[in-house]
Amino acid sequence: MIDRLQRTLRRHFRGLWLSADFRRVWISLTITAFGAQVTNLALPLTAALLLHATPLEMGILVALEALPFALASLHAGVLIDRVRRLPIVITADVGRGLALLTIPFAAFTDRLAIEVLYVVGFLCGMANVVGGAAYQVLIAQMAGRRRLVEANAKISLGETGSALVGPGFAGLLIQALTAPFAIIVDAITFLGGALILRRLRVPNDVPHPGPRESVRDEIVEGLKLVHGHPTLWSLALIAGAWQLLHHAQLAVLILFATRDLGLSAGAIGLVYVFGGLGCVIAAANAERLGARFGVGPMIVYALTATAIAWQCYGFVGGGPVAAMVLLGLAMLLCDFGAVTWGIQYLSLRQAITPDRLLGRMTATMRFLTVAAAPLGSLAGGALATAIGLRGTLLVIGALGLALAAAAMLRSPVRRYRRLPGAAEA
Repeated sequence: MIDRLQRTLRRHFRGLWLSADFRRVWISLTITAFGAQVTNLALPLTAALLLHATPLEMGILVALEALPFALASLHAGVLIDRVRRLPIVITADVGRGLALLTIPFAAFTDRLAIEVLYVVGFLCGMANVVGGAAYQVLIAQMAGRRRLVEANAKISLGETGSALVGPGFAGLLIQALTAPFAIIVDAITFLGGALILRRLRVPNDVPHPGPRESVRDEIVEGLKLVHGHPTLWSLALIAGAWQLLHHAQLAVLILFATRDLGLSAGAIGLVYVFGGLGCVIAAANAERLGARFGVGPMIVYALTATAIAWQCYGFVGGGPVAAMVLLGLAMLLCDFGAVTWGIQYLSLRQAITPDRLLGRMTATMRFLTVAAAPLGSLAGGALATAIGLRGTLLVIGALGLALAAAAMLRSPVRRYRRLPGAAEA
């Protein structure tokens, strides 16, 4: 078994892995992804257990993390196309690290309140809007069009490997230190990730030459690109609806696990380990699945898997052990589908976009797909107040299945068997 795993890893990390610069990016992203597992669990647990947040307050917290996508994505796209991406990535990582450190500081000085979490969530979301888009363009530039799926899969494998190990570690850390102080680990990983990238060499990370239009005109150009391309527009509509539902379930899932199912922080950490396993399986097989079934069909199949998992969340019950296992299996399926979807989706939209517009395309897609996510979080919190946490999860699952059916029947995305331009690159 160990020999087989070693052979699989060597095969998966051939090619691009030989580049020292790509390894540096991979290590930085893997470290920060590991730290993020702590905050992903500690931030909502701080709100739910220490600050006794209501479902609506949880919805506001998740909404504020996504709100910067609506406020800053389009301007971020112009910035990313005008300047070097690497300094943006490093600055965003440092900013997130410093913002996260304010939570343990507030707890230490007895000033921790839900409003502190709101501000930190918003600032981290703002850094993610700019830094995350810059990361995606940087990786695409380093990989080249022929290796987009391979590069995205390798990056995702590192991040999802962290998702496999991180939640269990996070649960134990939260129980040992309490949730606010566990966030220190995440802050350190962002600062460390920025240090790793200081000496990265990306020769083609340069501003695009030629005359510059006004910021408004360049934003409009990015919007026209997405709206005028049937595949990009279809991807935007599907991803936007998916994000609405995803953020609605994010707003209620931790409350459902702690209050309806009675799971402890450690048990929830183990549940997230199941999700991490699904992420790793998806990342390790994304390239092979795309080649076997086609990039477009795999986008639709993966979307269906996440919808089925959302529906399963609402049916979880039983004693603590049974509930933990059932919730973990549902999360395994959900995260497998989400990572598979993400890898194929990112690769397809990068492949069909001209290089000079990659920044604006990325930011425009993030704007169109995540801008409405705060409404999903607020709707999830409000719906849970009206019909309960379990009922809300069942409604979200049913809507997810309807979205998957619409994508399967109507979207032009499903026709793409291979990435455009991959053969010629």
